[in-house]
Amino acid sequence: MGDAVTEAISMLQEQLKVVNAVGLHARPAALFVSQAGRFQCSIQVRNLTAPGGWVDAKSILGILTLGVEKDHEIEVRAEGPDEAEAIKALGDLVRSDFAGTSLRGPSGS
Repeated sequence: MGDAVTEAISMLQEQLKVVNAVGLHARPAALFVSQAGRFQCSIQVRNLTAPGGWVDAKSILGILTLGVEKDHEIEVRAEGPDEAEAIKALGDLVRSDFAGTSLRGPSGS
C-alpha cells in the first residue's frame, strides 16, 4: 500500500539553461510544445530566472507567457506513466538548442 502512495506523488523534475538566441519564443516554443504533446503525463514548466508560476508545457500560450530569453534557467516537471521519457526528451531538446527537430509529429501533423 505504501508503494501506491509513493507512486501517486512521484514526480520528476529537471532544471535546464535555454541557450537559443531567441529563448523559448516562436519556433523553439512550438517545438517544445510539440515534443511535450507526445507524452501522456502531465508536464509543467516555469522560468526560474524571471519570477512566475508553473504553466502547462503542452500550451503554446502558456510557454510564451513565461518570457524565457537566452540564458534563462527553466524547470520542467512531469508526472504520469511516461514522465521519465518526457523529461529526457524535453531536456535533450533544450540542450541541443532545438537542433535536428521538425515541427511535424509522427503522423506528419
